[in-house]
Amino acid sequence: MPELPEVEALAAFLRERAAGHTVDRIEVSAISALKTFDPPITAAAGQPITGASRHGKFLDIHVGDGLHLVVHLARAGWLHYRDSFNAKTPLKPGSGPIAVRVRLDDESGFDLTEAGTKKSLAAYFVTDPRLVPGVSRLGPDALSVSAEDFAAAMRSRRGQIKGVLTDQTILAGVGNAYSDEILHAAKMSPFALTNKITDDAMVRLHEAMRTVLTDAVKRSVGQKAATLKSEKRSGLAVHARTGLPCPVCGDTVREVSFADTSLQYCPTCQTNGKPLADRRLSKLVR
Repeated sequence: MPELPEVEALAAFLRERAAGHTVDRIEVSAISALKTFDPPITAAAGQPITGASRHGKFLDIHVGDGLHLVVHLARAGWLHYRDSFNAKTPLKPGSGPIAVRVRLDDESGFDLTEAGTKKSLAAYFVTDPRLVPGVSRLGPDALSVSAEDFAAAMRSRRGQIKGVLTDQTILAGVGNAYSDEILHAAKMSPFALTNKITDDAMVRLHEAMRTVLTDAVKRSVGQKAATLKSEKRSGLAVHARTGLPCPVCGDTVREVSFADTSLQYCPTCQTNGKPLADRRLSKLVR
């Protein structure tokens, strides 16, 4: 799933490549992806792209004077920029993985696509990003929240730190991959309970989050959309590296699997050498 650094980089890429161009038209192939009807998506035609920004993991494409195409790429969504579309025929409903196509005045543009059969990509055409339910519910942004507000947010909900870090209503922008990376950098178990984390450990966690995300943004911004995924993978220490050596201590990266996701961690760095038990089978090691 694209998280804060990738969405930040996609916004920067669109500001550089698309801003200043006029929308020829926006075509919707996956009808279920477009969640709004007023204003109509046809109102974008003839309007300039004036910028792009980010709200947590939501990408906000600024159109004309006060219109916004806000996109949540979900787990398997992505943005593919085309320097030139070969065909000018309109997209047909259900055109493979393409959910939305934005055509610009120089015949370039971009597709918003989603792989797989579970379709969760969502696009909203609105006059204010805060009209998007997911945006209006976002907690403070992970890159701008102060240490004090971060600690308060983490302690506002009792639970395992991995889950609280990825709750977008508590903290905006961190998902499954970067939460693994942040907890590894902070040398903290993903199952540590928020009400038992000391003040010093909370400060360390905030610093780790800022460092991990800032470094990821620096690596990502300036990349083309097509190379962002590989850049993300190259910078990961534990996430999606099950069975490989930890780059810090050399121990084997372990995994805990859940129904539809998993987490990765280093026992030596994070759990005093103890492997975490599968939560579905036994009590958790904290």
